[in-house]
Amino acid sequence: MLAVIGGSGVYGLDGLEAGRRTQVDTKYGRTSGELVTGEIAGRPVAFMARHGEDHSVAPHLVNYRANVEALRIAGANRVLAVCTVGSIDATLLPGTFAVPDQIVDYTWGRAHTFHEPGEAIPHVDFTDPYTPSWRAEVVDALKSTDVRFVDGATYAAVQGPRFETSAEIHRFRNDGCTIIGMTGMPEAALAREAGLDYAAICPVANLAAGLSEVELTAEEVFSAVSPMLEPIEALVAGLAARIERPA
Repeated sequence: MLAVIGGSGVYGLDGLEAGRRTQVDTKYGRTSGELVTGEIAGRPVAFMARHGEDHSVAPHLVNYRANVEALRIAGANRVLAVCTVGSIDATLLPGTFAVPDQIVDYTWGRAHTFHEPGEAIPHVDFTDPYTPSWRAEVVDALKSTDVRFVDGATYAAVQGPRFETSAEIHRFRNDGCTIIGMTGMPEAALAREAGLDYAAICPVANLAAGLSEVELTAEEVFSAVSPMLEPIEALVAGLAARIERPA
């Protein structure tokens, strides 16, 4: 089953038919928001808003373990994460989608593993943080649309919820990062531990600090993402249609 995790500005899927809404409590606690399950293109799809449907859960307070565990229990085997980002590359303009292939993790204090004391330590290979075959399928589906997208980007995962200083952006750029967001980790690593295929599509909402000529605000981000919702929903429908119908 395909699962979609919605980021900033993405709080639902209009095409999700006969949606069933469930507030899920896992062994790791309660999920950010309700788990919505239904069908798109006749295939089962699950959706969860990473920050809650009222955008009340800050990036560093998201219960990533509960969210991923709930999707796994629901039967998801592929996750498409929608991660709204800023651009560190002045040529990667707002309104473009990026499909990252690498992550640099600058977060701290977040639960980065399902491991609990006394359990076997899960040393997972994370060379390619986004599942290559699933990521390639996402890119192939995007090619059949008319949206602007970049195949390949390095995601700087930062703590938030504040935006970054221009000096920090300079550092991240020197580290080889091209886009920046607050939720890319530990979500990707937890999906790997859980055995779920994981890929991300990143709506570029703004130029990062030091590149932007205007003050960065959350309102700017939400406004920029709004016209990108329809292409996101079209991509999800296209990916769902590729899944073999359940018997």
